[in-house]
Amino acid sequence: MDERRSGAGALVPLQALRDKWQAAGTDRIIPAFDPDGPGTAARLLVLLERPAPGTVAAGSDGVSSEDNDTASSVMFRSARVASGLGRGDYLRWNVIPWSGPAPTRVSAADLDEARSALHDLLCALPELGAIVALGTTALDGLMRYYTLHDDPRILPVLGAPHPSPANGRHRHEQHARIANALRRATVVAQR
Repeated sequence: MDERRSGAGALVPLQALRDKWQAAGTDRIIPAFDPDGPGTAARLLVLLERPAPGTVAAGSDGVSSEDNDTASSVMFRSARVASGLGRGDYLRWNVIPWSGPAPTRVSAADLDEARSALHDLLCALPELGAIVALGTTALDGLMRYYTLHDDPRILPVLGAPHPSPANGRHRHEQHARIANALRRATVVAQR
């Protein structure tokens, strides 16, 4: 990771976005951006559904990170390592950046409510070259943004399964698809 990507300064604009989104909904729980990520220097965005229950339980101390103690994070980390993608070479976030105290099933209305936050995020990442959407909710939210926002920032997207243990029957394929999506998106992002 080069010097421009390693400072806390690259997180300041993203944390300002987090504060803005938090102020818009008092019952929202929004994790912090990963301090080990590249911040605004990200060339690759890994987009998941929404904060995991364990992250939400941590409240204001929660961080959107592959270091979280969940089966999904362990699976993602394994695929990320297999892909050759460096720990600080991608930004991990959620198509819906917040969760309430009692998460419910994601609806189209939830995705639409989060659309402006996704736009804010994409516009705050000037070096972004590609997105990997993990799971149908993340992919659907991104496509809804692309086709319903008045002026979307459109970037190449690869979709792969969510790293959830619920996909256990196809675990080997899930791992391969995530690793390949990360590997291929890294090449696209560097163009």
